[in-house]
Order: sequence, then C-alpha cells, then structure tokens
Amino acid sequence: MSPSRVLVLNSGSSSVKYQLLDMSDGSRLAMGLVERIGEETSRLKHTPAGGSSRERTGPIADHEAALKAVAEELSEDGLGLDSPELAAIGHRVVHGGQQFTEPTVIDDAVLAEIERLIPVAPLHNPANLTGIRTARALRPDLPQIAVFDTAFHTTMPEAAARYAIDVRTADEHRIRRYGFHGTSHAYVSRETAKLLGRSPREVNVIVLHLGNGASASAVRGGRCVETSMGLTPLEGLVMGTRSGDMDPAVIFHLMRVGGMSADEIDTLLNKKSGLIGLCGDNDMREIRRRIDEGDKEAQLAFDIYIHRLKKYIGAYYAVLGRVDAVAFTAGVGENASPVREAAVAGLEGLGLAVDGELNAVRGDEPRLISPEGSRVAVAVVPTDEELEIATQTYALVNGSGNLT
Repeated sequence: MSPSRVLVLNSGSSSVKYQLLDMSDGSRLAMGLVERIGEETSRLKHTPAGGSSRERTGPIADHEAALKAVAEELSEDGLGLDSPELAAIGHRVVHGGQQFTEPTVIDDAVLAEIERLIPVAPLHNPANLTGIRTARALRPDLPQIAVFDTAFHTTMPEAAARYAIDVRTADEHRIRRYGFHGTSHAYVSRETAKLLGRSPREVNVIVLHLGNGASASAVRGGRCVETSMGLTPLEGLVMGTRSGDMDPAVIFHLMRVGGMSADEIDTLLNKKSGLIGLCGDNDMREIRRRIDEGDKEAQLAFDIYIHRLKKYIGAYYAVLGRVDAVAFTAGVGENASPVREAAVAGLEGLGLAVDGELNAVRGDEPRLISPEGSRVAVAVVPTDEELEIATQTYALVNGSGNLT
C-alpha cells in the first residue's frame, strides 16, 4: 500500500503551524503550533489525535530548531518524519504570482521564483521560504509541494484582475489583483456544492471568508471569477485591523496634509484600521456585547462592516448572473449569527434569507441556514485550509488529478 500521510506546514515569520493527516480517510493524526521562534519564551503545543496536548517552553532559536522539535513530538507518537508512511510535505505559500496556478513540486527553480515574488509579499513569502528550506534539509528525499493562496484566483478574467492604470507600469511592477485565502475559497466552494448534492461544475457560489482577515469570492462552476483582495490583502472588505476599499487619494492626502510617511500609512491601513480603527475592538464577540449595551461607536463599526459586506454580495450576484448559494466561513462567518443575518437582510428580492432558528444553531458541520425552498441557499461551511493543502498535495504526488 502506498504512503498516505501528508504533513502540512504553515511557516510564519516567528511561528510554524502544522498538521499531519492520513489521506486514506482524511483523518487528523496530530496538530500543533510553535510560536515566538527566536525568543527566550518560545512555546510548542502539540496535540495527537485522541490524546492530550503536550507543551514545551524555552528558547527555540530558529525554524530549523522548530521543525526538529516538531519531528521529536511526532516521533513520540510513532508518527516521525522518517516514517515510510509519509507521502509528502505540503507547504502553504501566500503569493504565487501569475506563474503558479496549481500545487507545484518544489525544486530550486520554484524556490527562486517564490523568492522573486518577495516584493509583493514581503511579510509572508520570506517566512514560507524558510519553512520550505528547513523541511527540504530534514527530508531531501521526500516530495515537497507548494500550495499557493493566490492559485485559486488565477482563473479570474483579465477584466477582473487588471487595475485601470497604465499597462506598461502595471506589467513592469507586477501590479494586478491576485487575491488571497485561495485554499479556503476553493475548499468552501467545493464543500458548498457537496452540501447541495451537486457537482462544483454546476454551482455558482459567493464565498464569504470572514475572519480577522476577510475576503469574498465569486465562484462560477468551480472556478474563481472575482475576489475582493487585490495586489495585497488590504483591498476589499472591512477587516479586523485593515481598512479594505478606500479612495487611494487618502494616501496622498495623509502624506501632503498629515505629514505621514509611507511606512506610517502602511501601518495605519493594515494594523490600525478596520474594526479596531472604528471602535477600538477587532473581536466581533466584544463588538456585539458592546452593541447590546447600547454602545453607539460599536454599532457604527458593525454597520460599516455589514454595509461593505452587503455591497460585495450584490456586486458578485451581478458578476455571476445566477447564484446558487452564499457560503459563510472562517471565525466570524462560522460563529457570528448576527453578522450572517444582517448581511442578507433586505436582499429577499435576490432570493436571499436566513431562518432565525437555523441561523442560531452552532456546529462543526456544513449546514444550510436558509428557509426551506429558498431560491438561493445560504450556508455555513467551516473552512479547513490544512485539509485542502493536504488534499491538493496528495492529489499531486498520487497522480489523482483534478479536485473539481
């Protein structure tokens, strides 16, 4: 029997998230997180399937030391990196540009191209590269697969992907709309079709990935035709700390009138805007608590968040022409029933509505929250980006082909 396990690695600048999955049945064998890498207070939390979590604290110098520590924890459970049952390692890579449109076997040329894309993903691609290089050094004989956040969105037509700026300037600096959260949008759109009992090729879905980072996508027949994030994850919906859409002249105004530097504006728009900029909180639970207590600042922040969200639902309805389902996912989308209710309120003319009782139910399984017989299904579909990365990785190394 061929190896069926896939280790998924998501390497951040000072962290490594990991999951080990058995793709023969999609089961999770172990998962964990190494955080504060490079600090005296580094921490590794490891949880084997069916077992209790284990923690170790103390200095973990770099990503190599972090992955070696992960390997030790896995070995303790009989799941070590030297196991013959390990088929591949799948790596989350945030930015793949236009070149990488599907999961890709990593070699030196692929590494060089991911490095070339650092200017358009300066916070993410360097950390992703570090994780890849470290894993390759530990298991040079094992297939290492890059799964790109941007890949699902490379099917967007040029009319959706291009900005209306000088073409030569845009091409020279690789300025276009790439989109992000692609593994989540791919997984959720496919699971939504399954929930409806239909093939992804038959279904048009609006996916709303609402977490601290938030994005929307329009998916026609399993292919993305529009998404809200652009050159960077700043464009689009109102997010926890990011502004989303705004007039770009605001930047010039802040430079000329406010005397702010480019770095200061970058920090403002990415870390001090969105919900936290509007009301001082980026946790939707806390915002709803404040609203229930009559806090007008929190109410306005919520209203701005919903207004933007509803505007994108309407726009993507127009892009698709026919919508079979709207799917809510990620932390806010899966857990905040008031957000789901408010987002579709007043859109009954488009066939959108939620059933109050169904919307109030919490659960870990995909479920419909629209009234029976609704023209457009409204669904809550928990995302699983690690499973999607493992699925794409295993399909590539196992030669099982197209997921749709």
